Amino acid sequence: MVIRILTFIHNTSMSTLRPMLLSGLITAAPFLVAADSSAHGHNARASADQARLVQIVRNATKQFLDVNNAGSAGYGPFLGCVSGPDHGAMGVHYVNGGLVGDGEIDASHPEALIYETLNGQTRLVGVEFIVDSATWLSNHNNTPPVLEGQVFNLVGSPNRYNLPPFFELHVWAWRHNPNGAFVDWNDHVTCAGQ
Repeated sequence: MVIRILTFIHNTSMSTLRPMLLSGLITAAPFLVAADSSAHGHNARASADQARLVQIVRNATKQFLDVNNAGSAGYGPFLGCVSGPDHGAMGVHYVNGGLVGDGEIDASHPEALIYETLNGQTRLVGVEFIVDSATWLSNHNNTPPVLEGQVFNLVGSPNRYNLPPFFELHVWAWRHNPNGAFVDWNDHVTCAGQ
């Protein structure tokens, strides 16, 4: 008798609970779809912003595909080839001191062009935007720099470059980086040919 009563309560509860659960799912479905669409929209927007910055950099640096054009625009080699601490590399930075010293960032005027020499050929692989952290923060209400949606990395001091603290952002516009277009170290760049 006890088992019959428990079965009756269970069946009654389930027959009442099922329509309520189904009703709740039907009511929530538009919100779930909207949330999913919003997430896809955000990802698509972020991807479009990334592609936009890479394209801006490509358009702005086409003339530097030939390394011989870098010097006349104020860029010169700095420190030699930079390899990663455990993988990948950046390459050789050709830095424009005037752009580094102006305390500003402009997507069309990167502070450094990054080249890789391999098999006797020097190729442009990317750029780096660089700004002194103290100057930037004092001029921008203590807010880190952001360029086309990409937040810069802070490199503290002391550092391997013997520079005061600075913000930087790499853009691998001319060489694919399997880890992302804005990651510091690129596994497809090497210092072996330097």
